[in-house]
Amino acid sequence: MQNMISTKQLGQKLLLLSFFIAFIGCATISQFDQYAYVQTTSLKVDALQTMDLAVEAYDDHTDEVLKLKADLQKIYEYEKNRPNNAITLEMWEKMLKEDGNLIGGFLARWEEKGTQSKVFINEAKKIIGPAFDQIAQLESKKIKPSEI
Repeated sequence: MQNMISTKQLGQKLLLLSFFIAFIGCATISQFDQYAYVQTTSLKVDALQTMDLAVEAYDDHTDEVLKLKADLQKIYEYEKNRPNNAITLEMWEKMLKEDGNLIGGFLARWEEKGTQSKVFINEAKKIIGPAFDQIAQLESKKIKPSEI
């Protein structure tokens, strides 16, 4: 009789198991990803440095801009294919939106106008830098696989 589980113990174990399954099944955010974090922080530096070039003609820096855009698109595609990553993906979509106020919009306006003033660049960096930080901070606060 010692090996038999009481109804109460069985109920507790089933409750715990169902909670665990519900928790795993309802996961709405992906786990921490070192690659995504490193890419985000690296792209922040690249973007802010590229923005500094906007005091000069866009046509003189198309190679730098095209490389930055390609790198931004690569991280977007990477994030798009991670499971349970809708929040981060939405943040990247806002970051890249060409008619928005983040890096996508900045680069589009630079291309359209040819140059940007130093004052405008500095003000834009105050918005764009923290936007990258928010994505990196979200990633850094995700559950690490070793914590599961």
